[in-house]
Order: sequence, then C-alpha cells, then structure tokens
Amino acid sequence: MVRAAARVRGGGTALPGKVVEAIDAGFMARTLAQLPYGVVLVSGTNGKTTTTRIVASMLERLGLRVFTNPTGSNFTRGVVSALLDQVDLSGRLHADVAVLELDEAYAVHFVKKVKPRYSLLLNVLRDQLDRFGEIDTTAKMLAAVAEATTGTVVLNREDPRVAQLAESVQQANARVEYFGLSDDLMSFFPSDDAMHETEDKLNYHLAHYRPAQVTLTELKQKKAVFAFGQTEGTYSAQLKLEGVYNAFNAAGALAVVDAVLREVQPQKRPSHAEMVLALSQVTPAFGRGESITVGNSDVELILVKNPMGFRLALKSFDSAEHDTMIIINDEYADGRDMSWLWDVDFSSLSAGGVQSVSGVRATDMALRLAYDGIDAQEVNENIEEAVQSFVSNGSGRNKHVYCTYTAMLAARKALAQIADVEDVGL
Repeated sequence: MVRAAARVRGGGTALPGKVVEAIDAGFMARTLAQLPYGVVLVSGTNGKTTTTRIVASMLERLGLRVFTNPTGSNFTRGVVSALLDQVDLSGRLHADVAVLELDEAYAVHFVKKVKPRYSLLLNVLRDQLDRFGEIDTTAKMLAAVAEATTGTVVLNREDPRVAQLAESVQQANARVEYFGLSDDLMSFFPSDDAMHETEDKLNYHLAHYRPAQVTLTELKQKKAVFAFGQTEGTYSAQLKLEGVYNAFNAAGALAVVDAVLREVQPQKRPSHAEMVLALSQVTPAFGRGESITVGNSDVELILVKNPMGFRLALKSFDSAEHDTMIIINDEYADGRDMSWLWDVDFSSLSAGGVQSVSGVRATDMALRLAYDGIDAQEVNENIEEAVQSFVSNGSGRNKHVYCTYTAMLAARKALAQIADVEDVGL
C-alpha cells in the first residue's frame, strides 16, 4: 500500500522508506536476509554512487541477480524505499546479492541491523563538516562498517585513514584486501592532508606499502590499465565513465567484485579479462558525469561537494574545450558550510571561462572565481532560468555543469523540460 501510494503521489526516494521504518522496523533486515550471497556495502566520502553502480553493473553482467539502490538515496530509509520497489506482494526479493551505497553516518545505523558480507571503503575527505564534524569522525564511522563486515573488506591503500581501518577488520576476523595506485599516478590523487601540505602522500605510500589486489597503473583520457595482484597480469579498459577519480574508484570496484566472485563462483569464476570487459560497459550514474543531449550539444552534469572532489573534477577536463556552468546550493543534502570553495583552485577554468553561475550561493561562487581572475559571464540564482539560458547559447561546444547535490536535481529537472532525461524515479 505504501508503494502504491508513493507512486500515485509522484515518487520520492525516501518517504516510503520512512513510513515503512515506522510501521515495520524489521522489514529491511528481514528482507535482505533472504539473499544467498549477502550484502556488498559501499561507503566513503567521494564516489559512492558511481562506484555502487560499477559494482552492481559488473556483477549483473557476470551472471548474478543484483538488488541495489540506484538513485543515490543512501540513508537506510532510501534502501527500504528501493526494497519496496523490488519485493513482490509476499515480500520476496528475487536477487542473489545486494550492492548498497550508504552515507557514512547512516552506514553506522545500517550495520547494527544488517551485517554486510563485503564492504568497499573508498576514501575519507573533508566534507559536510556541519554534519560530520572533523575528518577523523568520518573515519570512525567507516571503522564501524569495517568491524561489522563478516567476509572481505576492500580498503583504499592510498588513503591513510582508510588503510588504517585494517586494524578494525582484523579484530573482527574478516579478510582485508586493498586497491591502489602505481607510484607515477600518486600525484593525481592527493589525500586531504596532502592538500594542506601536512603530509607527503608518496612517502606515506612507500613507508606503508601493502600489496593491492587491484592497482590502477595507467590512465590516458578514458583508457585505464589495471594490474591484478603482483603477478596476475594487467588489463586495459576503455571506460565510458568520465574523470580520473572514477578510474581509481573502478579499481576498488574490481577488487570487491573479484572477492565476491571468488566465493560465489569458485569453480567457474569469470576471468580478470571478463571482469575488465564488464567494467568497460558501465555507464555513468545519474548526475555523476551523466550526459544529456540538448540540440547539437552534450550537457554533462558533474557532482561536486568538497574541495578534493572539485579539484579532481577540474583536473579531468580541458576547460578550453567546453562551456562551463557552476551551480552551488547550500541545502542540508549539500552541506550548509560552503567555505570549502576557497580551497579549490579554479585557475584552470580561465582558458575557457565560466559562462554561467547559479544556485542559492551564486554570488558567493562568482566572488570566489573573481579572486582567481575569472569573471562569470552570467550570475543568476534561479537555476531553471540559468540552465535554459546556458544550454541555449550558440557556441556549438559541449557543456559542463559542476553542481552540488540539490543543484544537480534542479538542473536535471530544468533540462527535462527541453530534452530527454532518464527517469530515475525521483
């Protein structure tokens, strides 16, 4: 009844789950307990939604029936809402394994009810400090996930706070594996501490070296090369995913998929070549490098929510080849404190300029750009008006829209009025 009412109401990713949590607190744990191969939990500061999509898509292509929360609604009630869409009237979930994205804070609540069999912990970066407090608090939240995992925990070898969670895993008697980078790619992915010059990341890497199950060894535009173990060979993939950060998170996805398939299909496990082929077929999650065609141009939505994520996004593209728009909101889901924008170097945008700035904090963003010598050509807090004006300009170039979470939702809604935009159930 809740599911039907939500559909009549027009969807929503969290409200049905909130209702069900109130009337049947055991629904989520009871339903997920049906899965023969358990739950894969993905968490961390950056890249959860896309990485969850990578893992789920790969496992499906490699033969498993997968349940996931595809909209990025990563609170426990979002998981419950997704379950409501998938169970039949008898409460049966027809899947082999669940691949779930969980917000760092809500992951702590989730693992009290459901123990994941596998977890993939991506990174710990300064993000939404008004919600989480200091960065070490976020690391403690991920430690709770590591301690609750019953099978294999895959950790980012290059993030000091994530790699140190191995101690929590070992106390829980779970298996620890890592994904990592080759030495010559280290400079592309500085840690939050390294960004403030309080740590030399390469020295950390050398002093605390751990063998990685999957290593990203080469990255040229969208071609990525991955090494498995120390002697299991290297394989290349032409990715459909944009951005250097997605290539690195794909290494983590490959590692956790490998761990799942070793247990699920020990006799007929797909080869590493087949896994990398499945990776090459994954398309971007909505709003995370999603490309929407408007007229003769492609409009790409790029989610940004903290200084490191924004820096890596800017590093991934040549601004001279695109028109650029930035939309900044400060709603709860974005984080109220936007002071982190001052820790982003926007000078790379000077080559192509910034055609438009919008959102609740449009004037703050325009001021920040001015300090890097960049004048925003248009400043308009009304997102719908600004998006339609931006995409209708006659430059003929493709367009990039950097946006916070609620700004991304508003931009998609504005684009849906003039173009074909995938319906993701929002």
